[in-house]
Amino acid sequence: MIISIAAVLFTFGLVIFLHEFGHFIVCRLSGIRVEAFSFGFGPELYGRTRGSTRYSLRAVPLGGYVKPAGENIEEASGAPDEYFSKPWYARLAVVFAGPMMNYLLAFSLFSGVILVVGEPAPSNEPVVGDLVLDYPAQTAGLRSGDRILKVDGAGVATWEQMAGIIHGKVGKEISVEYSRAGAQSVVKLTTRKDPQDPSRGVVGISPLPVYLRVPFFKGLNMGLYQCWYWTAFTVKSLYANIHKHERPDLAGPIGIVNIVSKAAHSGLGDLVFLIALISVAVGFFNLLPIPLLDGGWIVLYLFEGVSRRKLSANIMKYVNVAGMALLMSIFLFATYSDIVRIKTAHDAKKAARAMEIK
Repeated sequence: MIISIAAVLFTFGLVIFLHEFGHFIVCRLSGIRVEAFSFGFGPELYGRTRGSTRYSLRAVPLGGYVKPAGENIEEASGAPDEYFSKPWYARLAVVFAGPMMNYLLAFSLFSGVILVVGEPAPSNEPVVGDLVLDYPAQTAGLRSGDRILKVDGAGVATWEQMAGIIHGKVGKEISVEYSRAGAQSVVKLTTRKDPQDPSRGVVGISPLPVYLRVPFFKGLNMGLYQCWYWTAFTVKSLYANIHKHERPDLAGPIGIVNIVSKAAHSGLGDLVFLIALISVAVGFFNLLPIPLLDGGWIVLYLFEGVSRRKLSANIMKYVNVAGMALLMSIFLFATYSDIVRIKTAHDAKKAARAMEIK
């Protein structure tokens, strides 16, 4: 429990704080006076005023916030160091800096994990890695880490040798002898046709990964590719959902906390990789053209630059109301999806236990 809580606080604190830090840095570079810069939310635990900025540590370590002077157009006095006194392109740089800091964090973490842990490659040892749910191997009781000794009485020394025997038996019952924690067992199962190649039989197992050392610049390139890959994957998934009129599979706060908790218990490398994924997701989400998000401000400031018309308090009022309603709808939908996902998993486990009792 303590590890899970610490992992969740660290993940959200790091990702959100660095997002706000990006805004803060560009505010300072643009000559915008920053009234407050905080790590965390809630009551102030420690604070110090330096210049015109109040730096503080807050009680709830879930991110942070930055408050530029004159960020509310209705309260802006017109002082030259206020947010809305700066030209549109300066404000554009400020809002753009938050998501870019998320991508920089993700790039650093992806590259770091790849350089330290290595590049995954399938092992040739006949040891079970992952299992496909509801495929013959999983339903027969095989587990990750089981070493396959024989298939249909033929000894196997490599994954390639074992796979060759299984591939040659399509839709046939085979016996698999394996060892687990020093004890040997035999199970019988019937292979399925490979969905990608019906001429091959499969049982739903994949090899354990081994990690190969990666040169420095290749590791950086792979970290950059991970940022691109997950962004492109998100865009393609959203496009497919819209095109097919499907409900998007969103993870809300409950789902993300659950995922972070599991990653924290599976290893430091998995947790760091997940933080990088979440950072990409936060950066991408904030670039969406939704009012109140950075992407919404980007659209408004680009419009201001192209039209040469200053944003008015009246326009901002309607934009903020629309943005709040849309963001609340997304939050409620994502939370609902989390609850449905948890209930579905609980019902499946309950049904499996009932089958075991019978």
